[in-house]
Amino acid sequence: MDQLLDFIHGEYSFPIMAFLLQGSGAVLLLLALMTLVYDRYIQRENQLLINYPLVGRLRYVFYALRDPMRQYFGDEDFFDSFDKVKWVYNAAENKGLVSSFSPGQPLHGTRLTLKNANLVLNKEEVAEHLNVTFGSSVRFPFTAASVVGRSAMSDGAISPEGTKAFAWGAFLGNFPINTGEGSLTSNFLMTHRFDPKNCGYMEAERGTVFARSIYRLMRMVVNPAIAERVYRHMILAPKEEETYLFDPVSLNCYRIDWRAPMEAFPETVPGDLPDIIFQMGSGLYGVRDDEGEFDPERYRKVMRFCRMTEIKLAQGAKQTGGKLLAEKVTDAIAYYRGVEPYKDIFSPNRFPYAHTLEELFDFVGELKRLSEKPVGIKIVLASAEAFAPYAALIEVRLAAGSDAYPDFITVDGADGGSGAAPLAMMMSVGMTLHKALYVADRDLKRIGAREKVKIIASEKVLTPDDATLLLALGADYVGIARAFMMTAGCIRARECSGANGRHCPVGLATQDRKKRASFLIAQKAHRVANYHRHMIEGIRGLMAVMGVRTREELDHTRLSVRDGDGGRNRDIDAYFEAAVAG
Repeated sequence: MDQLLDFIHGEYSFPIMAFLLQGSGAVLLLLALMTLVYDRYIQRENQLLINYPLVGRLRYVFYALRDPMRQYFGDEDFFDSFDKVKWVYNAAENKGLVSSFSPGQPLHGTRLTLKNANLVLNKEEVAEHLNVTFGSSVRFPFTAASVVGRSAMSDGAISPEGTKAFAWGAFLGNFPINTGEGSLTSNFLMTHRFDPKNCGYMEAERGTVFARSIYRLMRMVVNPAIAERVYRHMILAPKEEETYLFDPVSLNCYRIDWRAPMEAFPETVPGDLPDIIFQMGSGLYGVRDDEGEFDPERYRKVMRFCRMTEIKLAQGAKQTGGKLLAEKVTDAIAYYRGVEPYKDIFSPNRFPYAHTLEELFDFVGELKRLSEKPVGIKIVLASAEAFAPYAALIEVRLAAGSDAYPDFITVDGADGGSGAAPLAMMMSVGMTLHKALYVADRDLKRIGAREKVKIIASEKVLTPDDATLLLALGADYVGIARAFMMTAGCIRARECSGANGRHCPVGLATQDRKKRASFLIAQKAHRVANYHRHMIEGIRGLMAVMGVRTREELDHTRLSVRDGDGGRNRDIDAYFEAAVAG
């Protein structure tokens, strides 16, 4: 009681705490002196530290913190406003999506705006479902339940946990997900449950009675994630652990057996999978044989789980092949891609069957024959004239009655992002998306192919107004990467590549096991689905204000151009014709 009274009156002492503080101070002082001596008198690699020992190191501390901390200080300098970034995070977490007073940053310069109607609609009057059909002439057309989906991001560039969260979120939200060029991996199939009665196309491993007992005990004592990790380690070879999915009911670990005969694979895409778009890059990952050549049989098997194929010729952030550094090429990633582990993967710049446009279109026709599903291409336009050869050859093929032409064209803009790209190519090559999209839509209409060839647009989309602008400019579908990354926990630290031993701090874009161990798959999956839902509702809300009831009514005549001084140029065609001509 006396000690309590002394504490209340301010008469107290903490001898142990004081000792610890004094000891810590002495250790820090000793380390500082040692660093000072080393910088000034020993090291001869950095002249700054010779002149400014110890203090000079602060430069590198602040430099290391610059990227991870940049979003917390100053104005947003990449997207229009930080309000857009905040909207993405709030939408994912189901928080309020209304703002007060005005945007945090004024929007300067010439920009596109949406025309509001004199007599607006209630949102209930706008079509509830915004969908689009690809490949109407093939045996298995693909009707996407949404005009918004996750664009290409490979398993490998993204962690296994991140890929699972995206796939689960796409399934919950009923929107498409693109595999990226890293192949169709087990993680994209994480919602596909193991069925003992129909598993001829699967490899399955089940633990002994002892292993299953350990799993159940650990699940009760610790948590399911750790219990699963221990169980996997007990029954699977270390190099194969991450290539298997896990069924907590039957306690089977399973993966697709690509050696199984074609007859064993499902005739149609299983209903417990998201709508997957398979991307084929120049490395042919996931559909190549032992010599690195295209394997038609493997491709047919892959397409039993996917809705359509996208051939990647280029992307906005880099017009080279994909790049994955060695430390991201784990045993699992090497298994999926058919390469050696822990060696850099730099895919060829040119797609192997695209020496000419004619060869490319013939290969498109071959893939359509093999899969009986839509096939398209992904391009970056350099100028208005660059699209003319595509349009001309499509016109020739249609006139000849041939189906060897793309069912869709993905147009990626110059401001598109990437986890690993040469700095010199970022935002220095290609047209911005608005201009490129206008050109593609205009030229396809000119040859009468607009209904047969759909357009996917992808570049720098965060909020419903971004997507609505692209849909009005001619896009049938909008692919989003950055915003979906944010919904899955990305803090934009820009450590995606894994270069120089630096890793994504949230375990999303890394193969580092320690960072990945904290990734909350279920939470992020629901946030991914939440964001998509709010995007669609936001688009419908804007359509109501514009007086547009259906997707078909939304075109570029619903847009205006606002000049930097606040004036408007309502002739949208004249604006773009002048812009693309320049």
